[in-house]
Amino acid sequence: MKTILITGGAGFIGSHVVREFVNKYPDYHIVNLDALTYAGNLENLKDIENKSNYTFVKADIRDADHILAIFQEYRPDGVIHLAAESHVDRSISDPLAFVMTNVIGTVNLLNAAKAIWNGEYEGKRFHHVSTDEVYGTLGETGLFTEQTAYDPHSPYSASKASSDHFVRAYHDTYGLPVILTNCSNNYGPNHFPEKLIPLCIHNILNEKPLPIYGNGKYTRDWLFVIDHARAIDLVFHQGKTGDSYNVGGFNEWQNIDLVKELCKQMDEKLGRPAGTAEKLITYVKDRPGHDLRYAIDATKINQELGYTPSVTFEQGLSITIDWFLNNQEWLDNVTSGDYQKYYEGQYRES
Repeated sequence: MKTILITGGAGFIGSHVVREFVNKYPDYHIVNLDALTYAGNLENLKDIENKSNYTFVKADIRDADHILAIFQEYRPDGVIHLAAESHVDRSISDPLAFVMTNVIGTVNLLNAAKAIWNGEYEGKRFHHVSTDEVYGTLGETGLFTEQTAYDPHSPYSASKASSDHFVRAYHDTYGLPVILTNCSNNYGPNHFPEKLIPLCIHNILNEKPLPIYGNGKYTRDWLFVIDHARAIDLVFHQGKTGDSYNVGGFNEWQNIDLVKELCKQMDEKLGRPAGTAEKLITYVKDRPGHDLRYAIDATKINQELGYTPSVTFEQGLSITIDWFLNNQEWLDNVTSGDYQKYYEGQYRES
């Protein structure tokens, strides 16, 4: 049985990737490694926690000795590395935490993989999942391609750019079989409510202000998280070793237009008069170093691997809202921290 170790697999994107692999590949042993910090939530994985091909291990990628011991115990054939500090605002207030997790943590994983594979790379793969923010910002036109020069502007994007460079360096220096993906903004079920879409859903439900940075004209490409999990599956199995692939949703939206669409759908689903939620929109002071526009050219993954998104943004947003409305207990638990009681009695530390 092939063993795949997925880091950050209790987080938003990671939980969808873990579920994709556990359900689609019953002949794989999926080892989910997560530190269960504020954004890691084992309630995301209740539906698969008793599957025979699934194991959860609580560990912190910053702990090099523990990570090496886990690699020695499970001997993974593949690594899908999603564990990261990912919120730009948090990186501005505490950049060192992002260096420790995103840079040092990634190097610890690379070293562990290098140690146990020991040059025997047949059938092995280290898939590093990164962000489009490493490319910097765009004007009103143009797209990020795999050849776009890195130009990070926040401590978060700088830490991810550094980790990308280390992954490529381990390929070039040691021959480690790596592959990289850089994705646009994800949205969908299980999204931690500090990010724009789940924050607005939560605030509309509680009739709280919807904070919009600056003039709301910042533009992002939005990727449905389930489509992202499908793309990671494709790249992990079919992508070219040493290569990188941009993963986008072909969904560019200005923040203010996105929030207005969300407000419209929320009013419809909650049976409230049109315009009710939109009255909650509140413009707040812009954050430092705020990039104007991100937009991904996903031509390469489309042409080489046949990847296309399965939903439009409006469809994906509707699915996302429905999930949050049907899982308000999950949202309450995440925001209150009650979910931490769940894993304490449920899972061991390796």
